[in-house]
Amino acid sequence: MWKYRRLGVLVAWVVAAVGATAVLVMPDRFEASARVYVDTQSILRPLMSGLAVQPNIEQQVTMLSRTLISRPTVEKLIRMADLDLGAKTKQQQDALVDQVTRSLSIRSTGRDNLYTLSYRGETPDKALRVVQALMTIFVESSLGDSKTDSDSARRFIEEQIGSYESKLTEAETRLKEFRLRNIDLQSEGGLDMAGRMAETSAMLNQARLELQEAESARQVARRQLDQARAAQRASPMQSSAFLATPELDSRIDALKRNLDVLLQRFTEQHPDVINTRRLIGELEAQKKRELADLERAARANPGQPMIETNPALVELSRIHSAAEVQVASLRARVSEFESRVSRSREQMKVAPQIEAELARLNRDYEVHRKNYSDLVARRESITMSGQLESSSSLADFRVIDPPRANPSPVAPNRVLLLPMALLAALGAGLGVAFLVSQVRPVFFDASSLRNATDLPLLGVVTLIRNDDVRKRETRSVVRFVISLAALVVVFAVGMAVLSYRSGLGR
Repeated sequence: MWKYRRLGVLVAWVVAAVGATAVLVMPDRFEASARVYVDTQSILRPLMSGLAVQPNIEQQVTMLSRTLISRPTVEKLIRMADLDLGAKTKQQQDALVDQVTRSLSIRSTGRDNLYTLSYRGETPDKALRVVQALMTIFVESSLGDSKTDSDSARRFIEEQIGSYESKLTEAETRLKEFRLRNIDLQSEGGLDMAGRMAETSAMLNQARLELQEAESARQVARRQLDQARAAQRASPMQSSAFLATPELDSRIDALKRNLDVLLQRFTEQHPDVINTRRLIGELEAQKKRELADLERAARANPGQPMIETNPALVELSRIHSAAEVQVASLRARVSEFESRVSRSREQMKVAPQIEAELARLNRDYEVHRKNYSDLVARRESITMSGQLESSSSLADFRVIDPPRANPSPVAPNRVLLLPMALLAALGAGLGVAFLVSQVRPVFFDASSLRNATDLPLLGVVTLIRNDDVRKRETRSVVRFVISLAALVVVFAVGMAVLSYRSGLGR
């Protein structure tokens, strides 16, 4: 490799020149950036907790920052920033979209919802327009997605409410028709056939007991009435003792009470007292005449007692009649309860099927009603959420640093690229020297030649270096060192100049 050092230095200079030219002619890239803070700590969030649907704003903004740089967004951004004026063909437009996508950046600090939006372009003005458009899209996308999701959810719930409303109406209709078909089986407690039958049986037993009591009372009243009538038929004279004139007796009693009152106020000679005694006497005489007439009639017809004139017989007859009426009433009640019990026994045979059908109808109705109520409640919650979003923003976007373009280029970093070009040139020179040494190898001693050829070595001719040869070799080494040093110095000066200009630009 040392033998071909001049070729290596030449290749290093050529590669260094090409690399330096490429670094210097690379177009400058200017960066524009902006910082946006998303404040999600709204006072309305804790106040409306449980009443309105509140999306996870932090998660939405984080997801938006990760997915915002997409092809549709970049195409919209290009149109807003007027970057597509020079792209005429489809290939140029695709290349522009790819270039802008690689140059865009949305970075988050990882906390505090602070985001940095940046873009690198050919000119500061173009980079600034792109960042302004990107910030506008970032804010509008975060606000529009929530409203779009809310509208979609409301439409879906409205459709579900309409569906469940029709289902609920059908379930109510089926339940109503079932109740109408089995209206005779209804009770206050529903279709509890066993309870109804037990209740009817208890009422039947009570009615039978009351009927037995009424029949016993009727028999006693009839027996007493028969005994009184038999006694009256056996002794007509004794039966006359039971003859009475109730009307005259009541009038006489009233006059006697009036007489007692008058005697407390007046003497026996008072006209009212005298008149009252006279009326009492007349009524008593009339009573005697009527009793005599009744007694003669009873003696003339001993087989037909005058029951209507005997108070005891009248009372016994009344009791017996009341007992007959009560027995007839209780018999009708017992008959009705017996028919009800009979119908209940017949209905008990189909009661399980009816109760199962009713349970199924009620279950379907309750399921549809619950789902319908839940959907209506959720619709109201979404409506309130929409009104909340319209009245106030749950997320506040604050621009910490407005869009600003750096007047100095941020790329390429020529101060860093030039040393890399120098290293590449030196590596290329070493590589070429090594490659040529492998293609055209040289032997510097007899042992190396003998080992390489495996042939007997007959002799060696030694080169004796005189002063001219030594001077030539010394000048060659000096030129080699000067060439390498000059290459390094040129690159060092270039980096110093670029560093100085970068400092002035800032």
